[in-house]
Amino acid sequence: MKYNEILKLIAPCGLNCAKCMAFIDGDIKKSADELKRLLGAFDNYADRFSRFSPVFENYPSFKKLLEYFVQAGCKGCRNGDCIYPNCGVASCYKERGVDFCFQCDEFPCEKTNFDPNLKERWIKMGNLMREKGIEVYFEESKDSPRYI
Repeated sequence: MKYNEILKLIAPCGLNCAKCMAFIDGDIKKSADELKRLLGAFDNYADRFSRFSPVFENYPSFKKLLEYFVQAGCKGCRNGDCIYPNCGVASCYKERGVDFCFQCDEFPCEKTNFDPNLKERWIKMGNLMREKGIEVYFEESKDSPRYI
């Protein structure tokens, strides 16, 4: 895949927007849509099944979560839809005139507002992109789960 196409999928921080639970054209939304379609009117069955398998008592909560995934509407971090609260990267990369954080002279910095886990991933992703190049990084990571 070419650099300009990758920019549509990989956020400035290095996360793959297409793998995000909130991405409008992502695998999670597509899978949730399909699961919702396949389950149809499962509510009555879940109620009956709960009599001999208590796990189905949780179906209303599951259905609510599934509906959340179905409603995904984010167009990606580069389109102003970053869902991470108070993300410092969302505006900083534009101000710095870079496509990715690792391209900035100050990388890694303290401007992200990421929690410790995400900050560690951000640094690792940035270093991998710098070392391997964007295209290779994308090809090697495109099939990996987003949430690790």
